[in-house]
Amino acid sequence: MENKNVGYLLLGLSVVVIFIILLFNHALTEIIDSSCTMAGHESCTMTQTLDQQTYLSYGITAIVILVGLFLVFSKPNERIVIRKVKDKIIEKKVDLSKFKPEEKQVYNLIKESGAIFQADLIEKTGYGKAKVTRIIDRLEGHSLVERKRRGMTNVVVLKD
Repeated sequence: MENKNVGYLLLGLSVVVIFIILLFNHALTEIIDSSCTMAGHESCTMTQTLDQQTYLSYGITAIVILVGLFLVFSKPNERIVIRKVKDKIIEKKVDLSKFKPEEKQVYNLIKESGAIFQADLIEKTGYGKAKVTRIIDRLEGHSLVERKRRGMTNVVVLKD
């Protein structure tokens, strides 16, 4: 809920509580008047206790009213909106018509996976190590892919 709505709710609740306090105060005053038969019943201890409880309940209700007014008149919280901006990947239009079918196949495998080990290319294509190395060399020559050394093997990635 918004702060303003909570404030209105507290103010309405305070009005109801004040009404209930007045009803109870009136009923207890009648009870005290009928049971305290002393000549000066203002000195009756029940009257003093009733006054203390009434002032206490009015004080608590006043605090609730102040909180309600504060919530009604306070500025609403600014919403902090965090949006994740998706990076738009601009795909380069690559003309594969001048490439051999093997080069197209290797390029598409690299494009699908984003990054792939050279050993996995050898396994997926079924070509020999030397042939895959030559294909990657040609693709690197056209600035389409690049090899990055990772331990004893290479990772082949698309060039930005």
